[in-house]
Amino acid sequence: MRTPNNERLTPDIAGAGGADRSAPERRCILSGEHGARHALVRLAIAPDGQVLPDPLARAPGRGAWIGVPRAALEQAIAGGRLRGALARAFRGAALTVPADLPDRIDAALERVLLDRLGLEMRGGHLILGSDRIAEHARAGRVALLLHAADASEDGSRKLDQAWRVGRDAEGSGERGIRLPLDRAALSVALGRDNVVHLALADAAAADRIGSILARLLHFRGLAPAEHDGAPGLPGAPGSTVAPGDEHIEIEG
Repeated sequence: MRTPNNERLTPDIAGAGGADRSAPERRCILSGEHGARHALVRLAIAPDGQVLPDPLARAPGRGAWIGVPRAALEQAIAGGRLRGALARAFRGAALTVPADLPDRIDAALERVLLDRLGLEMRGGHLILGSDRIAEHARAGRVALLLHAADASEDGSRKLDQAWRVGRDAEGSGERGIRLPLDRAALSVALGRDNVVHLALADAAAADRIGSILARLLHFRGLAPAEHDGAPGLPGAPGSTVAPGDEHIEIEG
């Protein structure tokens, strides 16, 4: 059963920094669900007519927005529904939908996350090193706790416990978020060796990372079910898109 047209694609960000309720909304051209701009992916037409992801929403001209997980997007591409929705959104402009569009979107979203982590690192907002993270966590000074995809269960569990202690949340099952990035990718992005765990004390920085991460996890079909114990991460429910049930939102 489809979601009503005016339902939000994502709930308000529940991070320590609070939600920005004035954020402009867009509507997914495939599901009709509404969401904040940062929760959807903008598509734009390149000069050669190819439809490409514009994850920072900076490309000039008309754009179309999608907020469905990758599996739903692939079905829409295979069934021709994405092309039809885009043709209407771009008012019949000549366009080509690359066969690897889902791969390009996935790579673009991952790049945005890595770039943001690098920016927060340079801004002095990331806490690295298990001992330092544990110290801040037990003192209640960690807003968001993150683990590399290949972090050991034992190391992650110890930091999760320290975080719960600092949050007076023992017994809650709250835990840090396991990133869809391994330690090699994190180490390259942050310019440090062997980055396995990282944390953010600054609430605004935690919200920035959380919203970007939620969008990537949602596209990969990993959110929010696999991260229910992680406060501060805005979830994005999947949607069921019935054939021919598209709604068009045209935005620059």
